Amino acid sequence: MNLHPNTGADFRSVRALVERLGLPVKNLSLFVRAFTHRSYVNESSGATEDNERLEFLGDAVLDFVVGAWVYNHFPEMAEGELTRLRSALVRTDSLAAFARRLDFGPALRLGRGELASGGRDRDNLLCGAFEAFIGALYLETDIQAAAQFIEPLLESTREQIFSKPDLSDAKSRLQEWTQGQKLGALVYALVGTSGPDHERTFEVEARVNGKAIGHGRGSSKASAEQEAAKAALEQLGLV
Repeated sequence: MNLHPNTGADFRSVRALVERLGLPVKNLSLFVRAFTHRSYVNESSGATEDNERLEFLGDAVLDFVVGAWVYNHFPEMAEGELTRLRSALVRTDSLAAFARRLDFGPALRLGRGELASGGRDRDNLLCGAFEAFIGALYLETDIQAAAQFIEPLLESTREQIFSKPDLSDAKSRLQEWTQGQKLGALVYALVGTSGPDHERTFEVEARVNGKAIGHGRGSSKASAEQEAAKAALEQLGLV
């Protein structure tokens, strides 16, 4: 029988993890499967199913929970901004960061080659395990329990997400700040245009409760709004 030498240790690692997280787990084998990579199954007759189906399910659960979370937390955001934020929160490096924070690495069941090449700390493997774990948690409990597990992770990372210029533009960052400060609706008002039709310049003010907090100019209303948001962030000392 070609049993993987770490089979027993792997089970103990998964059990220790779910106990540390305080999860109401009855079916430990479901969570063991969530941490079982295809490379492990290929090398062991003791494991017959990898985590890819659970990963598929967990991906869908995460999309729903994260989508609902950003919808409820950012009521002033437009659909495109909500989509961008959700994408930032569920992309590979974000989910891998969650897995590292929860110390998923030691519980991963990997083949010898993956272990030797540092698979326990590889983003794509950690991300896949996190998605599969969420899939297992959903099957073991329900969508509410899955949300209760996921949402504190989202809360803890949203400031970091908004601080990355590649993940959030000035408008999104300003929206996040005004929402967090409960200052009221943030709007962008067109206050002037100039120049010929083919070289039009737009002037926009960013306003909160009717008060201007930033002024911007651009060759389109969208670019002027971005400049107004940048000016507001600078005025508020947020950049």
